[in-house]
Amino acid sequence: MKNAEHFMQASHHSGTIPKYKSYSLHNYRQIQQIYKLSEEQLFEIEVVGRVFPFKTNSYVINKLINWDDVPNDPMFVLTFPQKGMLLPHHYEKMANAIKQNLAREELDGIANGIRHQLNPHPAGQMEYNVPELYGEKLTGIQHKYSQTLLFFPSQGQTCHAYCSFCFRWPQFVGMDEYKFAMRETDQLIEYLQLHPEVTDVLFTGGDPMIMKSRLLAQYIEPLLEANLPNLQTIRIGTKSLSFWPYKYLDEHDGPKISSLFKKIVRSGKHLAIMAHFSHPRELSTRAVREAIRRIRETGAEIRTQSPLLRNINNDSNVWADMWRQQVKLGCVPYYMFVVRDTGAQHYFGVPLVEAYQIFQKAYQQVSGLARTVRGPSMSATPGKVQVIGVDEVAGEKVIMLNMLQARKPNLVGRPFFARYDKEAIWVDDLVPAFGEDKFKFER
Repeated sequence: MKNAEHFMQASHHSGTIPKYKSYSLHNYRQIQQIYKLSEEQLFEIEVVGRVFPFKTNSYVINKLINWDDVPNDPMFVLTFPQKGMLLPHHYEKMANAIKQNLAREELDGIANGIRHQLNPHPAGQMEYNVPELYGEKLTGIQHKYSQTLLFFPSQGQTCHAYCSFCFRWPQFVGMDEYKFAMRETDQLIEYLQLHPEVTDVLFTGGDPMIMKSRLLAQYIEPLLEANLPNLQTIRIGTKSLSFWPYKYLDEHDGPKISSLFKKIVRSGKHLAIMAHFSHPRELSTRAVREAIRRIRETGAEIRTQSPLLRNINNDSNVWADMWRQQVKLGCVPYYMFVVRDTGAQHYFGVPLVEAYQIFQKAYQQVSGLARTVRGPSMSATPGKVQVIGVDEVAGEKVIMLNMLQARKPNLVGRPFFARYDKEAIWVDDLVPAFGEDKFKFER
């Protein structure tokens, strides 16, 4: 794999942390100086990057991408905009606007017009998930399932690098009307006190681990100090282990992060790091393995999840390898998701039947310790819908499904059946089997 010493002079082997350098549309052409992307490739990055967020960094560029295999390398596809992410008519519209040298404001207007057609907030996030406190909408909170509440700290609404498939892309493109964020925890605590059914708070974003330990502590410590006997688990959703594991190895802030994690555990709360790993290569560096070790030393548990992504990891052997590595490192495989019905779903999505076959073949290859994983799962409007099989029932070929979570708790764990459709990539593409007019969750 080509290595760019121009980008990272320092070495983790020497005990120092490499300098962090970020790349976006403002300076992406600097990458060409080392990795000789063609002008056509650069133009495609610019066109797609005007619509979807683009950000990467020196660790991803230098440690994860195999530049000898670009543009097909899975880590390149995971972090760099791809032409196919835009539908042809959207691509042409934006490409023509750039070629005409339109003003920034005009380009932004065209981009926003395209974005509004891409289902910016799927699964009823805006309509159904945002709760109220004394008549005021809490725009930094989502409460979809009784036991779990999502909190979006305002200082954590970016990432070390952006995944090209990210279903929360509206958080990063300046569309304020679609953004979730909250600066203070006072209302969060009051809401939790009024809702004793909530046992888990999930810090999400963006990426909460983009924050320095001091800022992260300002959000978490008030929860530990408040009178919240119902709160059992604090979860932190993060891609930092994949995209900047040095976060946990830094000699200044790393120990403070470990200290904060230990404080959470000592308080009697369970700390779950919900780590996003989409490919085994993200687990291959010495830095990520050391970061995982240090997190586990605090008493925190690391659970792993990712969508199944065409052009990146739609291979059962890739998943089996990834789950085995995660278990070896002491992580708990948690979810294989289906790409959500937003953004570039047409580019990354895998038909549900194929997704189940990939999951099943991967599941068969691993030991029981890795079979904690659940999937393929769709985080849809009614809840988390899992594909559990394809079979023939009462003379009809069907897709068997199950509700792992649901807005209506009485639906959880109740299997249901859809008519077989090898092209369907989302629950909305399915129709009920056996002549039924509606699924259970639609009644």
